[in-house]
Amino acid sequence: MTTWQEWEAELAGRLAAASPDERVVFAVGVAERLMRAQEALPAHEQAEYALDLRPMLNALWEAALGNASAFGEIKHGLGEYLLSEYCHNDGQHGPGDADEPAAAAVLHTAVAYLFGAGESVSAVSSRAVEAADARLNADARLDRGGRVDAGDSKAADGKAADGKAADGDAAVPDEVLTAEVRRQLRDLALIGQHGASLRHARLGLDIDTSARLHRALRVPLSSVEADA
Repeated sequence: MTTWQEWEAELAGRLAAASPDERVVFAVGVAERLMRAQEALPAHEQAEYALDLRPMLNALWEAALGNASAFGEIKHGLGEYLLSEYCHNDGQHGPGDADEPAAAAVLHTAVAYLFGAGESVSAVSSRAVEAADARLNADARLDRGGRVDAGDSKAADGKAADGKAADGDAAVPDEVLTAEVRRQLRDLALIGQHGASLRHARLGLDIDTSARLHRALRVPLSSVEADA
């Protein structure tokens, strides 16, 4: 059985082989899914700074799919971040708003678009995998808390009386991470089908080509629905 780490290695190889324009579209799609997850949270849990980056993410969609006029908005948006308090070298002592997954993904995608930085695209991919892991851990904590409230301390520990893990627990983390990485592989494969049209997209495409790419790519790459 293929592990999620092996799928991740395959993804890294395919990203390295993709064109810079394909990688930018890939990063925008991953950032969109992370942003939608952030926007779906209850209002009191939402990260304000991440939500403030929605306009730049929309501009990145336009730019990645051939609208070169979005360049200025992306440049100014990234510049505002670089000059803000959120860009710092204070580690955990500084504000962490830009380290939220959706915010970090948008900022890394902007760097990839402006400078063709492949490592920034890899960072976006990794943030989505980390976010999937974080959601899994949060759900596990809530589940354990519910079990404790119900008085089932053994179940809360996730162990049976003999100290072994409860049935079905062990495979869940790998399944979740594998699902995210395989989703990214499928997205990259879809983008590759339009590789010829995307060539030099960051420099601008004609209106008809850009509109066709929006129809073919933006909706499926933005979907947060579970894949079959």
